[in-house]
Amino acid sequence: MASITMKNLVKRYGAATVIPELSLEIRDTEFVVLVGPSGCGKSTLLRVLAGLEPISGGELYIGDDLVNDVPPSRRDIAMVFQDYALYPHMTVRQNMGFALEMRGMPKAEIAERVDTAARLLDIGKLLDRRPKALSGGQRQRVAMGRAIVRNPRVFLFDEPLSNLDAKLRAQVRAEIKALSEKLKTTMVFVTHDQVEAMTMADRIVVLKDGEIQQVGTPEEVYNRPVNQFVAGFIGSPAMNFNTVTHRAGRLHLTDGSSQPLPSGVTLPENAQVVLGVRPEHFIVSDTDPDALSVEVTLTEPLGSETLVHFNLAGERVIATVPPDHRVDAHGRLSVRIAMDKAHLFDPETGAALRERQKDLV
Repeated sequence: MASITMKNLVKRYGAATVIPELSLEIRDTEFVVLVGPSGCGKSTLLRVLAGLEPISGGELYIGDDLVNDVPPSRRDIAMVFQDYALYPHMTVRQNMGFALEMRGMPKAEIAERVDTAARLLDIGKLLDRRPKALSGGQRQRVAMGRAIVRNPRVFLFDEPLSNLDAKLRAQVRAEIKALSEKLKTTMVFVTHDQVEAMTMADRIVVLKDGEIQQVGTPEEVYNRPVNQFVAGFIGSPAMNFNTVTHRAGRLHLTDGSSQPLPSGVTLPENAQVVLGVRPEHFIVSDTDPDALSVEVTLTEPLGSETLVHFNLAGERVIATVPPDHRVDAHGRLSVRIAMDKAHLFDPETGAALRERQKDLV
């Protein structure tokens, strides 16, 4: 088991800087998820941790050991890739034990480790099969088993669920989370899927252009995003945004409607801010004096809820409503905004107006 410490870590490809002076502490036994849009540097960062990419600057520690120039084979880490990377001519047992065999480990100990990992992953019946006879989910379990038998200090996962269908992805996602709790080993998981990040992580690291935007628990990054980028990236469906102007204690939208300024917030007169509202914070209401009458453009029944699309002051908005509430496509709907849950952002910097963040728990 080991912590991971990055101090002003830099990664360049020629003149292009992909990761500019990133600093991060990952605690021993912690499950950390690196999340962000494509091209944000998360997979590059994982490959740097693994030693598959050289560091251009800064320091990287695994435990107390500086590993800047330590080759991958000596870092005591195990990596699970998205394409499984199994040897097609070997059985599951041979795939799982191959790295140990290359180390010269006694056959009896290899067999014991493979059997233990197989029981943990419920793949004991698959040990004599070859990869072509396995489903995608089974192959991913074998890939995890191959990592587990090495008993590494750190596990690295590079988008391991991206090749699975939605149902299987949810199942394997739960299995990986349960595995982390059983093994008590430091795990770093890369994904572009914020649902995976929210459901698996002890802490989430949100990246954009190689820079950390926010580090926190899933609840913190969801309820107290530090900027508009994090607010829009974390959450599904995404947070809705409208530019509003403060006048006389109310936030005025460009269509002439307005909402009350949230309690505890002070703004200069005529100040412009960005109002952020999550889909679940639109409340169907026919009686509230601040309710907005909107024209529905699309409905998406999901069973547990219905997604309702409409335009608000020129912006496309998505709200969620209970499944038993009938909403007609192209009909009108009266909704109010739960302003005590709303977020406000600086329109120039995107930074959250911090006086509200302490209350959004």
